[in-house]
Amino acid sequence: MRLSTLIDDLAQQAGFAAAGIAAVPEPGSPEDREEHSRFADWVDDGRAGEMEYLKRRDEAGQLVRSSVRVALPWARSVIVCAANYNSSVQDSVPRSIDPAPPGTGWIARYAITGQMPAHGQSETPRPTDYHKVLLRRLEKLRDDLAANLGPFESRCFVDTGPVVERVYARYAGLGWIGKNTCLLNQQLGSWLFLGVIVTSLEAAPENPEENKAQLPPDRCGSCTRCIDACPTGALTGPHQMDATRCIAYLTIEKRGAIPAELRHDIGRQVFGCDICQDVCPWNRRAPIAADPDLAPRAAIVNPALDWLAAMNEAEFGRWFNGSPVRRTKFLGFRRNLAIAMGNSGQRRYLPRLEQWSKHTDPVLAESAQWALENLRRDES
Repeated sequence: MRLSTLIDDLAQQAGFAAAGIAAVPEPGSPEDREEHSRFADWVDDGRAGEMEYLKRRDEAGQLVRSSVRVALPWARSVIVCAANYNSSVQDSVPRSIDPAPPGTGWIARYAITGQMPAHGQSETPRPTDYHKVLLRRLEKLRDDLAANLGPFESRCFVDTGPVVERVYARYAGLGWIGKNTCLLNQQLGSWLFLGVIVTSLEAAPENPEENKAQLPPDRCGSCTRCIDACPTGALTGPHQMDATRCIAYLTIEKRGAIPAELRHDIGRQVFGCDICQDVCPWNRRAPIAADPDLAPRAAIVNPALDWLAAMNEAEFGRWFNGSPVRRTKFLGFRRNLAIAMGNSGQRRYLPRLEQWSKHTDPVLAESAQWALENLRRDES
């Protein structure tokens, strides 16, 4: 059995929707130089913002994420696995761009996943973190491969390793890089979590030229819906992302105050953003997943802003411990809520914002003050 076929079979048994393997380019090869240069230029242009983990360098001064072999010299191949999180809520797939009740926020779909508790326990789904879900599956796949192939060196990563996952996903035949910089798969769309296993396995193709020709073609064509729909102009051109303007970055990774000139355009997003994927025509065809570990929690689809704002830190923990939402931290989440309230046009938030405008945290206080002024300006 071919290695790629074995990987695909075992990956599906582990719970993935798709998988493939790609060779790590030889140091100094055209492919290696291309990826190194593209990533280094992006970082040097300041487009990584405050994401310091993307800027880490080794002792020789090379960016750790610019090439797999910078951090892992033994690496010869990368196995890329995709899990579909395009799950439904009450037989529908809500979108952030659909009409929603006034005064509701939006939490990115990848961050609202949950898992039903064991029989006899509370019926409230507990939050799941895709990092942990995928890591367990990757480790199972790695162990199953070792049982078939014998021992090999490996490391499993879900967003934490020195790998630009979508690049290797393309090399592994899982799709093409869309104009919104997400991986797009012709059958699955882009609602995909990616995890990788960096291995010492040789993955040289039987016919290199044939393998290169079989890379998935870019099927975005002349469509620019994602670029046109991005409220903050983070998609500066096809396949070009300025993270410092991206709503996902601003509401999750950005510490301190969100730039005032971008706050109006954030709208009702309180954690992450799905807009560029919601407008993508390829996602209209995406199959609905039935993944028990990645099902959406209906209570936090279009959640009421006043309900979220009324949570104290303990309640915030009960709803979001074990969820990616924890990354923004409690006060960061309140900062995002203040901005969404300020964009809502709803005067009922004035008392809450007045309270927050006097908070000891200067970022929350300033964000709330901005929101108060914005609501009053809208009324006048």
